[in-house]
Amino acid sequence: MNLNTERLLISEITSEDISDIHNINSYEVVAQFNTIGIPEVLSDTQKLLQPILDDQLKKVRTWYLWVIRKKGTSEVIGQIGMIISAKKYNKAEIYYSLLPSQWRKGYATEAVKEIIRFGFNTLQLHRIEAGVATENAASIKILEKIGMTREGLHRKILPLKSGWTDNYGYAILEEDKRMY
Repeated sequence: MNLNTERLLISEITSEDISDIHNINSYEVVAQFNTIGIPEVLSDTQKLLQPILDDQLKKVRTWYLWVIRKKGTSEVIGQIGMIISAKKYNKAEIYYSLLPSQWRKGYATEAVKEIIRFGFNTLQLHRIEAGVATENAASIKILEKIGMTREGLHRKILPLKSGWTDNYGYAILEEDKRMY
């Protein structure tokens, strides 16, 4: 499932993308707010991604992971994913990260909008959620800019390198999708 925006190609990962994803997650500033930490070796990243690659072969998907490229280049500048809940709940959680050199250019906002559009229009989801560390001002800005609503605070829920950290819960509902 590949997606396009005005400036980006958003392609489902393949085994050829593993080293690029490993590279993205190897930056200390990228790993600062993720719960997996910095993968020590490429094989660690391979082990994390193999279940997602296997999921691509299933009729009923539970996970999507895409790499983000700027149109006209082959360079992977980020990753964006969606974890699908049990069908009964008809929701998903999204997450994303970009190379630090690509921050503050609107690429994350553009990619997140497209993934939300995919979730509502293609997967027919009812609800899309995102969690964000309370100190992650850049991601908070993105989620609010694309129309997600802050619904609450989860205290000391994220096991980050810096210790247990609070997390804001954001969501957008199918009926909120007017911009998608």
